[in-house]
Amino acid sequence: MTQSWKTRVSLIQGDITDVECDAIVNAANNDLILGAGVAGAIRRKGGPQIEAECKETGSVPLGEAAVTSGGLLKARFVIHAASMRLGGLTSEEALRNSTSNSLQRAVERKLKSIAFPAIGTGIAGFPVVRCAEVMLEEVRNHLLQGQSPVEKILFVLFDSPTQDTFQLTLDRMSG
Repeated sequence: MTQSWKTRVSLIQGDITDVECDAIVNAANNDLILGAGVAGAIRRKGGPQIEAECKETGSVPLGEAAVTSGGLLKARFVIHAASMRLGGLTSEEALRNSTSNSLQRAVERKLKSIAFPAIGTGIAGFPVVRCAEVMLEEVRNHLLQGQSPVEKILFVLFDSPTQDTFQLTLDRMSG
């Protein structure tokens, strides 16, 4: 029973912009400018609507999360997890808060499924091992509260070493 939260978490290797779910999470800067990495892929595949909604929203506090439509993506929404300043690096506190706030945005919209990338591990320079620990801790804490409508939390990881790191971290975690 103590491991039951893990049944709601899945890890796959792939492109998060191809995932069909209620919301995908963008590894965003707090100005919501869609540049490179995950944000660039979202801009390219999601069409101009997402970028226009980001500009309309404007800057958000570091560690917050903002929601736009999914544009042309299969996901209905994009949750922009502001884990860094434009051109900056991701800190553990910003990663923890933006992950938690992304989950909170999903709860507010009564979403059933959400997909995360390994936030901050690209251009923002956050170590993959620590990213897996922080993000999975936040997911565990969120699910153990017992009030979440989110039934499926997917981590869509860009490469095999990152997926392996997340899997090892998940396997080591208790309930």
